[in-house]
Amino acid sequence: MRAQPRDTGREEAALEASLAAVWSSRPGLLGWLTTVDHKAIGRRYIVTAFLFLALGGVLALLMRWQLAQPEGRLLGPDRYNQVFTMHGTTMMFLFAVPVMEAMGVYLVPLMVGTRNIAFPRLNAFSYWVYLFGGALLWIAFLLDMAPDVGWFAYVPLAGPQYGPGKRADIWAQMITFTEVSALAVAVGLVVTVFKQRAPGMSLDRIPLFVWAMLVTSFVVILAMPSIVLASTALILDRLVGTQFFNPAAGGDVLLWQHLFWFFGHPEVYIIFIPAVGMVSTILATFCRRPVFGYLAMVLALVGTGLLAFGLWVHHMFTTGLPRLGESFFTASSMAIAVPSGLQIFCWLATLWGARPRLTVPMLYVLAFLFTFVLGGMTGVMVASVPLDTQLHDSFFVVAHFHYVLVGGAVFPLLGAIHYWYPKLTGRLMEERLGRWAWGLVFGGFNLAFFPMHLLGLWGMPRRVYTYPPELPWGGLNLFSSLSAALLAAGFLLFFWNAWRSARHGEAAGPDPWGAGTLEWATSSPPPPWNFTRIPVVEGADPLRDSPDALKVAAGLRLDRRELLLTSVMAAEPEARESSPRDSVWPLLAAIATTAMLIWSIFTPWAVVWGAIPVAATLIFWFWPRGTPEDES
Repeated sequence: MRAQPRDTGREEAALEASLAAVWSSRPGLLGWLTTVDHKAIGRRYIVTAFLFLALGGVLALLMRWQLAQPEGRLLGPDRYNQVFTMHGTTMMFLFAVPVMEAMGVYLVPLMVGTRNIAFPRLNAFSYWVYLFGGALLWIAFLLDMAPDVGWFAYVPLAGPQYGPGKRADIWAQMITFTEVSALAVAVGLVVTVFKQRAPGMSLDRIPLFVWAMLVTSFVVILAMPSIVLASTALILDRLVGTQFFNPAAGGDVLLWQHLFWFFGHPEVYIIFIPAVGMVSTILATFCRRPVFGYLAMVLALVGTGLLAFGLWVHHMFTTGLPRLGESFFTASSMAIAVPSGLQIFCWLATLWGARPRLTVPMLYVLAFLFTFVLGGMTGVMVASVPLDTQLHDSFFVVAHFHYVLVGGAVFPLLGAIHYWYPKLTGRLMEERLGRWAWGLVFGGFNLAFFPMHLLGLWGMPRRVYTYPPELPWGGLNLFSSLSAALLAAGFLLFFWNAWRSARHGEAAGPDPWGAGTLEWATSSPPPPWNFTRIPVVEGADPLRDSPDALKVAAGLRLDRRELLLTSVMAAEPEARESSPRDSVWPLLAAIATTAMLIWSIFTPWAVVWGAIPVAATLIFWFWPRGTPEDES
């Protein structure tokens, strides 16, 4: 595709006016409810996920307050079990996975140079389902009906014999909400990356963050049906009388653990792999050079995604598995350190000899490198069967788990929010407040969670609501709880900085960092149509290699929403595809789905009768309206 001569200012204004007439959403509440703009949906996902982070953090502080001293009286055993379950479920299912996919929803279409995500109505539907599922869980908590069986809901504790009432049913149906949402997003991201890349963006020119989201989406598609199957079998045992997990009737309690952890351990990498892409993007920008070993980084991402499915049994080393099986999963658990180590060395090689700008995003990257290495080392330790048998279900595992997920995912995420905040809001986050927040978060986290390694080595079990005073755990628990207050103060300062900067922050231009990827080729925040001129990519860093290669894509119409489809390998233009207009039917379909799933908690007949409004909304969603651009 050859470069076209630049339009005059009047032609440029006319072009933007034509695009605005087609791509802009309706004003007011109706437009807010019906929009299918990936940026609007992505911002909602991010804000909602951080709201759940704040709620989950409050629950964590309650648990730390309870455990700060022996025989704590803040929470009774029943309420503690609810708080413990709500904290883990909120952080894993309502924050960590959704926020990583949300970053992809917002950024991937911009980074590959297209005007919207694939299946935009499905993307809007996914957000509403996610929101309603989270609301179900937290309303149940306020009504004292929250699940109390842990975020892993082991049977038989979660089964009908030991879990009467509706608490475990609510957990199981909440899983259905969040996993349907995650699967819908993953499908949209895969198609966007494969078929909607800008002309010239061949596979060896895809940004590393986009590669990370592509691998993550495949892991979601392959892993999450397992937990959907498990939660469905659980609710059938509880409501219909099936016996999937009842050994007395031919079921198997370990079947739950296999199904859950076949999803649960890849979930860790669903959270971690996008963070790898964030770190690579931030490093390349502030080191002013491409990340060392692009091919090695891509292969490491793919290798991590593949190996993630061979580790789940290391959560089950104490269940009496065959020795040969334990040996295999020990080897797999250690082998996954190889691609992670390769990524670490590539990042160190990128830093070597560079003069990185120590902005707040870079500080979070450095915090990630330090913390994740520690978490990875303890991960290799518990991959050993004898050591894992000793440390299983102790606070050592709590420390390891948080070092991997907070250090390995949340630190890069906070850096990414600082980095892409101008693209989200058009303003920069305040640097001084950001440095203070970084110091409190980094210091508070390590002071709070490193002592838990010692508590685990001293024999303190996890999932207990109190402990007797004669055991030597009180001092470290008090120190950990006080340090958690520092961590909470850091997050409060981060939230305040984000809120304040959205209104009073320094205005950012299209590319305040001097980055090289395509999301910075448009205004901040981008217009509804993303790019007035579809980019033509001529290098791995388009804005540095070919800063003037923003040309009008051949043949795209201006009188309807239209996308350019390109080939999978070389991103050569192949076809034009209409993109659906805004619609209220994704919201109505989500409401109908929500009603059916909540109703089914109380009677299995809800699946029969509730399917009728779900089918009706889907029929109207897909009903042809005479013109291709109005169809989904």
